[in-house]
Amino acid sequence: MKRVAVAFDVDHTLAIDNKLERVAFLRLLARVVDEGGAPLGTLADETVHVDELLARQRAGACSIDEAVRAFVSERGAPADETYVRLYRAMALEMVEQFVVPLPYAPQTIEALRERGCLTGVLTNGWNPLQERKARRAGFPGPVLASADLGVQKPDGRAFEALAAVLGVPAESVWYVGDDPRIDVAGSRAAGMHAVWLDAEGTPYPAGLEPPEYVAGSLPEILAFLPETAAT
Repeated sequence: MKRVAVAFDVDHTLAIDNKLERVAFLRLLARVVDEGGAPLGTLADETVHVDELLARQRAGACSIDEAVRAFVSERGAPADETYVRLYRAMALEMVEQFVVPLPYAPQTIEALRERGCLTGVLTNGWNPLQERKARRAGFPGPVLASADLGVQKPDGRAFEALAAVLGVPAESVWYVGDDPRIDVAGSRAAGMHAVWLDAEGTPYPAGLEPPEYVAGSLPEILAFLPETAAT
């Protein structure tokens, strides 16, 4: 029988990271100040700056390493690899404390395994951080991050890379994500079955084609899969 694959986004799909990367930057700021640098404004100002920087990084305008170098340089610290390594280490160490799996994430992943489904993760972000977040949610399989691929969702090439890693055609993949434009529209355009995880009960954006499937919780996706998921 034809294999069925189920793939996931990470943030707000398998787990909530509670602004981990923002907090890591603010912790890095404290280190910069201790070593002679200076903040650009109040804590509120710095939070806005950090969120804008992370938005640029997540949109593919810069890598996380480039974001760290820009951040420390603007605050009077040398833009060397010391701060890059420090930021990465802090972010990774914070996963256990900050990242909370969505309810039933490990159980749903195990149920998919028992059905014989192939599973994967495709996420915008950088590894090993995204991989560690996925592991925190109980996901044991391959984790593709945009920083490694060189393309970001909703770019179709990211979804093509996912299908290639899973070893199945796009039409055999059910992709689960929380973002209507990046996850739902992106996976649908790539020929996959798009599943919108609406765990927070938010309205679907006007002007976008409605999702093929809507799930209010992770276990609900099991009902969408064909019987051929089992081997």
